[in-house]
Amino acid sequence: FHSSQNCGHAYPTFLAVLWCAGLLCSQAPAAFAGLMYLFVRQKYFVGYLGERTQSIPGYLFGKRIILFLFLMSVAGILNYYLIFFFGSDFEIHIKTITSAISPLLLIP
Repeated sequence: FHSSQNCGHAYPTFLAVLWCAGLLCSQAPAAFAGLMYLFVRQKYFVGYLGERTQSIPGYLFGKRIILFLFLMSVAGILNYYLIFFFGSDFEIHIKTITSAISPLLLIP
């Protein structure tokens, strides 16, 4: 029961940062991170069926993916304000960096 409650409480946060990262930064790395998050939450849920210590890696891995999506969102917002105030666009650089970093999410 507690694992499903935890998943339910984390789901709105996940959706918010996923949408922001996909809309403001880059869609492909955001979609990859979203799929990874779904697999990690499954691992977290299955870990709760055994000992409680088995769910901790899934929990920490999920937090790291949420942090990655949040940083993508912040980078997209900063890029928007740089375009608005200074006229300089770093979208290509941000997309390149997020595309290069997203495979690192596979490292536990």
